[in-house]
Amino acid sequence: MSKDTDAAKISDADGKLAVLLPGLGAVGTTFIAGVMAIRRQLAEPIGSLSQLGRMPGGEEPPLIKEALPLASLDDLVFGGWDIFEENCYEAACEAGVLDHKHLEPVKEELAAVKPMKAVFDREFVRNLDGTHVKEAGSKMELAEALIDDIEGFVADNGCDRAVAVWCGSTEVHVSPQEVHLSLEAFEDGLRNDHEAISPTMIYAYAHLKAGVPFVNGAPNRALDTPALVQLAKKKGVPVAGKDFKTGQTLMKTILAPGLSSRQLGVRGWYSTNILGNRDGQVLDDPGSFKTKEESKLSVLSSIFRPDNNPELYGDMHHKVRIDYYPPRGDNKEGWDNIDIFGWLGYDMQIKIDFLCRDSILAAPLVLDLALFADLAHRAGLSGNQKWLSFYFKSPQTNDGEQPVHDLFAQRRMLFNQLEAFRALHAAGEPWDGRLVDPQPQARIRSEL
Repeated sequence: MSKDTDAAKISDADGKLAVLLPGLGAVGTTFIAGVMAIRRQLAEPIGSLSQLGRMPGGEEPPLIKEALPLASLDDLVFGGWDIFEENCYEAACEAGVLDHKHLEPVKEELAAVKPMKAVFDREFVRNLDGTHVKEAGSKMELAEALIDDIEGFVADNGCDRAVAVWCGSTEVHVSPQEVHLSLEAFEDGLRNDHEAISPTMIYAYAHLKAGVPFVNGAPNRALDTPALVQLAKKKGVPVAGKDFKTGQTLMKTILAPGLSSRQLGVRGWYSTNILGNRDGQVLDDPGSFKTKEESKLSVLSSIFRPDNNPELYGDMHHKVRIDYYPPRGDNKEGWDNIDIFGWLGYDMQIKIDFLCRDSILAAPLVLDLALFADLAHRAGLSGNQKWLSFYFKSPQTNDGEQPVHDLFAQRRMLFNQLEAFRALHAAGEPWDGRLVDPQPQARIRSEL
């Protein structure tokens, strides 16, 4: 399934697309059940830019899905892995995100999606345990078993290509080590069961070896290791990550650019959340929370740039908390207290209380990322796709670049790339496999 990208053109999305999800819990089943309901015209794809968004410009701008050769929802075939053996209907009922009015019409189709045995290591996710897991002699053998799963699923379901989106749990924080620095060292580490190689890394490695684009929806270290970046480029496969930007962080990247643009100062930003689903249970472990905390804390500094604006943001205190509170289930609540100051230094406050549905916000991101990663692959792109930063709390960058967190700047980056895809697809010209300049262009900026 690997692909030669030399002189590749943006090919049409012919045939079936396997959408593979490591993790078939609340987010994964909400996404799958939602697409099934939308295909039956029982619901609308609210929150999905690929389905409802329009290209900029003109009096009647076309829908993105009409302007670009995206895969059709009717051609998506769902599969994945989980540490629990329940089928997707049972898992969706257990998650309690969707009402029966959305689950019952797709019950038979949803129940047919059964998880493959997962790669799991409790050292990386301490607050969960499951029995539906693979056993092997080494981490390399686990990766090879995943490759067999991927290739078998594609063949058994008559798919022409595949894409993977990680929807699994947040793992404990892993610091960069020598084993992550080169592909050779990483593969040696797989063979020797190196303790710093996590399940997410094993899944990413397996998909890249199979020539399948991989998107990391969690803050786990994986695609941001030099070894896996090398493999993605070697195999000509696009990757993106990390950590879906959904609730509280989405609000931050909307509000912070507004404060910055009006030159209002910020003394402190205190954020706390309560969450009762499996994600909250996992994050109740300090090791997993540290991974999430680093992802959430990285947002504001790149927007406010305190080094350039010390009088406004130089002494800002930023605090993030997440508390596991089972009564809320998937209905997360996030509180923000923002201490700001204005003219002559006079203090003011902003309070945000966001009662959101975690998986409802994440599901359309899974759809967009699957379709856009598949588009990038058919366009011959490989390596990190930073134009997809729009979807992530902690966007991956290339060669030490600083990430862009401002949602509106991220959106311009995204549309710059989509505009390039549209122009090249319309002209039928060869694509040289390079990303367009990610800096926002004045023309597109004025239209958004």
